[in-house]
Amino acid sequence: MRLTLRVWRQRNAGAPGAMSTYDVDGISADMSFLEMLDTLNEDLILRGEDPVAFDHDCREGICGACSLVINGDAHGPERTTTCQLHMRAFRDGDTIDIEPWRAAAFPVVKDLVVDRSAFDRVIQAGGYITAPTGAAPEAHATPVPKADADSAFEHAECIGCGACVAACPNGSAMLFTSAKVNHLNVLPQGSPERETRVLDMVAQMDAEGFGGCTLTGECATACPKGIPLPSITAMNREWLRARRKVKG
Repeated sequence: MRLTLRVWRQRNAGAPGAMSTYDVDGISADMSFLEMLDTLNEDLILRGEDPVAFDHDCREGICGACSLVINGDAHGPERTTTCQLHMRAFRDGDTIDIEPWRAAAFPVVKDLVVDRSAFDRVIQAGGYITAPTGAAPEAHATPVPKADADSAFEHAECIGCGACVAACPNGSAMLFTSAKVNHLNVLPQGSPERETRVLDMVAQMDAEGFGGCTLTGECATACPKGIPLPSITAMNREWLRARRKVKG
């Protein structure tokens, strides 16, 4: 496959950025999108040019590090992580636009790399439990209803990639925050911090400069792990309940 790539290049957060055009040839349909970028960077290095900076780590769809807007879609045309997107999703001769996540809370570090430490601070605000640590407890020591266990597992699948923010027209982080809140709030181990968790994490989310949620649903559509839109509604109910209890 021969492709034309239009890639966002930006030296740092304070520098102006622009799209640069590159041609790549010999791309196999079985390559992942990141392997295709590796090929581009090998060519750039051989030509003595600065390679394109992009985030990646496990390349197995687990860590959430890969973060690219491809032809206007977070992670590209398929509902998966960028590292699991294969070049068979494109055709020979295609022009592909590649950009970083676009959100005020995710400043550009370089080229396609953005700083997502705002997510870390949201989790630090309440994404933990104060249950005693130590040896693993017996699996059935704390009974959990199956519906609650299923809900906790569903929300725990969030990998914090930020696709929800990139896809949202408002740059909202509600789907990410709701996944982290609901994951713990539904379990008995998370009950002691149930009210403070949702209040503190939502407050930190707002402080980071993420946009407001208008339930357009683009976040859930882009989420590679399928976190459902009703997660946001569930967190809103938790927030209102906590507010009433605190004011109580």
